[in-house]
Amino acid sequence: MTEVAAAPTSAALTPHQIWVRVRGLLLALLVLVVAGIALATVRSGDQHGRLDPRSADRFGSRAVAELLKERGVSVDVVTTLDDATAELGPDTTLLVTSPNLLVPRRQSELRAATDSAAGRTVLLAPGPPSVHRLVPGVTAESAGPVAPRAPECSLPAARSAGAVETGGFRYASSGLDTVGCFPSGGLPTVLLVERGAGETVLLGSPDLLHNDRLANQGNASLALQLLGSRPHLIWYLPSLADASATAENGGTVGDGTSDDRSFGDLIPRGWLWGALQLALAAVLAAIWRARRLGPLVTERLPVAIRASESAEGRARLYRKANARDRAADSLRSATRNRIAPLIGVSPRDAHSSSTLVPAVCTRLNSTDDSLQTLLFGPAPSDDTALVQLADQLDTLEREVRTS
Repeated sequence: MTEVAAAPTSAALTPHQIWVRVRGLLLALLVLVVAGIALATVRSGDQHGRLDPRSADRFGSRAVAELLKERGVSVDVVTTLDDATAELGPDTTLLVTSPNLLVPRRQSELRAATDSAAGRTVLLAPGPPSVHRLVPGVTAESAGPVAPRAPECSLPAARSAGAVETGGFRYASSGLDTVGCFPSGGLPTVLLVERGAGETVLLGSPDLLHNDRLANQGNASLALQLLGSRPHLIWYLPSLADASATAENGGTVGDGTSDDRSFGDLIPRGWLWGALQLALAAVLAAIWRARRLGPLVTERLPVAIRASESAEGRARLYRKANARDRAADSLRSATRNRIAPLIGVSPRDAHSSSTLVPAVCTRLNSTDDSLQTLLFGPAPSDDTALVQLADQLDTLEREVRTS
């Protein structure tokens, strides 16, 4: 006897159906990947990162670098601390674009090298975790968003530049020879600190060096004067490739000095806006994919089920569960509901023994106490008693109707 293979159900998807459903998604994903690779290839020659003097995008700094070169200032781009401090001297300006990336030990080494060089050091947006090591005696706090601010100081470079877009951090100093400009809330956002033969300039925000902001207000004038006071400019871009200068997550570096920055300090700026955009995208996707339930719609059944079949089906379920108590309650309740209107009892009192039983006795001219047990008694003990109860209830109802 041969076995016949089971035919696939109608709900099973064939490989062709699966391919038809997913090919659109796969094609869109392929287009995105190809477009991303092509865009990265086209723009790879123009973008090098934020504040990079080789980058021509909005957050790069090629514009100010080119202006400095036109004025005879040589610009050298370095990505390691050793290269940044190798050529320091009285005729050099050292620009540190991200001083907060340096670990504490290397920040101390940078300060020692610049102090002995007697040149100018420009630090972009040094924050509270690092400013006290880079410039002892100076503290930093938030100055709010970047906005045009008047110089309000005696520094010639600031006075000739006029209003400049500054912000980010503001600085306070004690016991130092300083000149503070462009105040926010009473504290300067640009601070020049004299240190022997050299000087250090703290800019609360690097935004004025960006290509898209250089032409605003007096940004270009201040940038050229601060970075072009010496014939040689060292443009230091701290890089993760310089393992000796940048921190490693959750460990120690260099000579064992631990990085005391918090986890929040290591998160890139703008993470909150990115998280909010992702949450908004998730909500929009949920709304797009959601389906409205709408009002209930009555559907015609494919077949008509007779009442007797429904009653038999429920009886079989009661019998399978051995639920004689529920079956008896259902029989008695239905009998009480049918005979109550025949003897003048309201539907509200149909299930009250003190009202229904006397009314039945009056209708039948009977004083038999068995009516109380029949209509409100305990559950039958076996199936035979349940069948007998059903017959007795049927007889009672017939007597009430014919009396």
